[in-house]
Amino acid sequence: MSLADQLTLARALAVPVVVVLYVWEQDWLATGVFIAAMTTDWFDGRVARSRGRSSPLGSLLDPVADKLLVLTVLIVLIDRGVFPGWMVAAIVAREFLVSGLRLAAIERGVVMHARDLGKLKTWSQATAAAIGGFAAAGAWSTDVAWWALLVALILTWLSGLDYARIAPGLLRGRAVAP
Repeated sequence: MSLADQLTLARALAVPVVVVLYVWEQDWLATGVFIAAMTTDWFDGRVARSRGRSSPLGSLLDPVADKLLVLTVLIVLIDRGVFPGWMVAAIVAREFLVSGLRLAAIERGVVMHARDLGKLKTWSQATAAAIGGFAAAGAWSTDVAWWALLVALILTWLSGLDYARIAPGLLRGRAVAP
């Protein structure tokens, strides 16, 4: 397993640690672990590309690890009174829809690579989750977290519409440029 794949796996394995820390109300530590884990997303891609070692496993696991970590934190912060459930549910719904589209494309032999708007969406969600973690810790008002999540929600659905726009070509088995 390559270093890039190990970083991706570490991100996924951080999920239960972050959840337990939030449940134990160790908000500062949970947010710090979350930020450190999300930072591996930046490194794993760079490492894979610099070494010319992108792997099918990494291409599959990377977006799954991102979604697992970010969505878990958003969901946990509903319980902590930071985020409204409807906003998180709308984000989760889009993630399921686009993941279904990815699977449909794979069945047709087409790999749906991350698009620029999708990458921006991931980082806006991660930023909102981190701000939400700081709000849970008392550093910021939950109003700041709400606005950060609203920005993430808008970018999430704009990105979803971008994927929907290219879906017909993907479902016919044609690759689409990023």
